[in-house]
Amino acid sequence: MAPNARTDFGFQRVPWESKATLVREVFDSVAGRYDVMNDLMSGGMHRHWKAALVTWLRPKAEMHLLDLAGGTGDIALRFLAAGGGRVTVADINQEMLSIGKRRTRQPRLTGAIDWLCANGESLPIPDASVDAATCAFGIRNMTDKTRGLAEMGRVLKPGGRFLCLEFSHLTLPGLERLYDKYSFQVVPRLGHIVAGDEASYRYLAESIRTFPDQETFTAMIADAGLGNISYRNLAGGVVAMHSAWRI
Repeated sequence: MAPNARTDFGFQRVPWESKATLVREVFDSVAGRYDVMNDLMSGGMHRHWKAALVTWLRPKAEMHLLDLAGGTGDIALRFLAAGGGRVTVADINQEMLSIGKRRTRQPRLTGAIDWLCANGESLPIPDASVDAATCAFGIRNMTDKTRGLAEMGRVLKPGGRFLCLEFSHLTLPGLERLYDKYSFQVVPRLGHIVAGDEASYRYLAESIRTFPDQETFTAMIADAGLGNISYRNLAGGVVAMHSAWRI
C-alpha cells in the first residue's frame, strides 16, 4: 500500500489504515438496535432478501458454511433451518457477535455454530476448509474489498461457492430521487430516533452509494480469482446477489 493512501468512509476520504477502526466504531454504536433498524429501514424486506440468498445456496447437511460479517446470526439461523450442517460466523465486531450468541443460545444449536472475531481481509481460517461462504451487507464496509474477496476464494474448497448479498445500483428508472431522499433524509432520522445515532446511519447510507455497481463488482470477483459468476437483482437493484465458485 502506498504511503498516505486513502479510501472511502461513506463520502469522506480517510487514511487507509483508519477505516477498519471507524467501521468497528459504527457497529459498536448500533449493535444493540441493529436488527430493529434493519426491519424499519427495509420495511422487513431484508428478511426476504436473506431468505433468497439461502435458497440460492441450497444448504445440505454435509455443508460447512463460513458467514462473513454475520455477527447477529441471521444467515446462520436460516442456513441451519434449511438443512445446512455447520456454520462459522466471522465478524470484525465483537458487539455484533455478542448479539448473535444471545440469539442462538438454544440447545438444538449447540455445536452447530462457531463464532470468530476476525477481519474478513485476513481470516484465521485454513485454506480450502469450507464448502460455502456468504457475506450479507458486509463487504462494502471492507477497506480492501478485493483482498476480502480473495480470502473467500482462499478458504473455499475447490468447487466451493461464494454468495454475496449487498446493496447495489437501481435498475428501474425514475426512482433515483425518491431513493436518495429516503436514504439521506429518512434513514439518518430513523437512526437518531431509534438507535440514538444519526451519524452512523448517514455513513451506512453513503457507503451504499460508493459501492460498485453490479457489473463492476462482478469484475472485482473475477479479479479475485473466482469464476462462473452470475448475479440477480432484487427490488429493482436496491440489492443484488452475486454468486461465484472456486474453480
